[in-house]
This record gives sequence, C-alpha cells and structure tokens, in this order.
Amino acid sequence: MGYINGIILGLCSALFSTLFAVINGRFIEQHRATVISFYEFVSGVVFLTIFILLSGKTFDVEFFTLSNEDWIYLFILASICTAYAFIGSVDVMRYISPFTVILSYNLEPIYGIAIALFLFPETEKMSPQFYLGAILILLTVLFDAVFKNYKSRKRKTKEITS
Repeated sequence: MGYINGIILGLCSALFSTLFAVINGRFIEQHRATVISFYEFVSGVVFLTIFILLSGKTFDVEFFTLSNEDWIYLFILASICTAYAFIGSVDVMRYISPFTVILSYNLEPIYGIAIALFLFPETEKMSPQFYLGAILILLTVLFDAVFKNYKSRKRKTKEITS
C-alpha cells in the first residue's frame, strides 16, 4: 500500500508522455520541429510562472543570483541538453512513428540504470522483478522493430508483384 502514490504518478507520467508524443507526431506533419518546440517551451514557462505565483512562495533577488560558472552550465544545459535534444526528438517523428518514440522513451530509465550499474557496480540492489521488467521492455522494442521490418518487406514484395 505504501507504493500506491508512486504507482499512480508513474501511470500518469506514462499517460501524459504518450499523449505528448502522439500530439507531437500529429504536429510534425504540418509544422517544423523548431516551431513546435518554441511554443511548447513558451507554454512551459508561462505555466510554471503562474504556478510559482499562485504557490505563494516568494523569490527574492538572491534566489536568482548566479555565478558566471553557473550561467555557463545553465546555458549548456538549456541549449544543448534540453532544446537541441528536444527539437531532435520532435524532428525524428517525421521518420518514425510516435509509437516507436514512446517505446524509446520507456528505455530511458533502463539506460540510466545501466550506466549507474557500470559506474557503481558494488552498490547494485535491483530485484529480479526489475530485470524481468527491463527484459520485457527490451523484447517489446525488438519485436516492434522486427514486426515493422516484416510489414515493410511484405508491402514492398506486394508492390513489386503488382
């Protein structure tokens, strides 16, 4: 029972992530990835600004004071690690389906945990259920690729014989 909040938040996160990818898949058919990303980032800023203002917390000038080094790191994180990566992930939907993008989103925790296992192998504490879940996600991705390849070959064969 103690995990119910985490389970609900995880399911909501998966739902909204899927919805977000499907909507972006529709938008990319008519708009450039940079335009889509610009409007999504601006919407995020507006939403967070309203949320902060309504939360009643006060932010003074000291909160927003950053060192020059922090500005450099912030610029790198905002431009390369966020904006560039996000625009690329939206643009790739021109070539692959939102379903495939969603499957790759689901691999992100596995990538992170694999890197952590590589960097800190002595502190590994994963249960067998984790490994079962990781295998199921990887098999789903592999079966998706194999199935799409099979359908593509079947369609090409049908076009050649027609």
